[in-house]
Amino acid sequence: MAGHSKWATTKHKKAAIDAKRAKAFAKYIKGIEVAARTGGADTAGNPALELAVAKAKKNSVPNDNIERAIKRGAGLTGEVVDYTETMYEVRGPSGSALMVECLTDNKNRAASDVRVAVTRNGGTIADPGSVAFLFERKGVVRLPAEGNTEDGLLEAILEGGADAEEVVADGESLEIRCEVSDLRSVAEALDAAGIDYESDEPEFVPSMKVELEDAGSARTFLKLVDAIEELDDVQSVYSNVDIPDAVLEQLDED
Repeated sequence: MAGHSKWATTKHKKAAIDAKRAKAFAKYIKGIEVAARTGGADTAGNPALELAVAKAKKNSVPNDNIERAIKRGAGLTGEVVDYTETMYEVRGPSGSALMVECLTDNKNRAASDVRVAVTRNGGTIADPGSVAFLFERKGVVRLPAEGNTEDGLLEAILEGGADAEEVVADGESLEIRCEVSDLRSVAEALDAAGIDYESDEPEFVPSMKVELEDAGSARTFLKLVDAIEELDDVQSVYSNVDIPDAVLEQLDED
């Protein structure tokens, strides 16, 4: 889930790392298939595909998987790839809110799977617009806090001719936030400055955070997020939640 790496305890991360890697691979593969279907299999003439392939390679997706995804998306294997993007708004425990982004070839299946996962894990599906207003669509570049400073990053971005709004600390990571239209130029400025980053994606960023101050609410929230993220059609989950370190320590002791 975007922005919740600091909430996941070490134990939680270790238990889920293989599943999350497989999930991440599937996300990048879908992105390649969609780009190839829209603009063809030639990366030289399809900027969206070139970007999708670059992101997949940056995240260690095997080349064979990338090549198969390009051929499948472009229709060169005889398969038909037709994905639809859908959003679901969810209310969780203690005022928490989530935006769930799906990319699916079956909207009815996706809607049913999300509804079941949410209702069985302490959440409710919200009416369209009743949660979305709590978030803004932003470009977000995520990178390690170690070895980077806010001033250094903003200077590199400015020197690269790009424009960023702010740099925000998120546990052991830093987030560079910008307008979605500026995301590519910000990433290119970092590349030019030799600054490594973990991801560069459009995300839903909460305008205000809600702190979950008791272990029960935090446990329910994390269970809800995990159940949603496990669904094949779900690409990303965004939330307005912050869990204090003291509560995380309680969860780690469970």
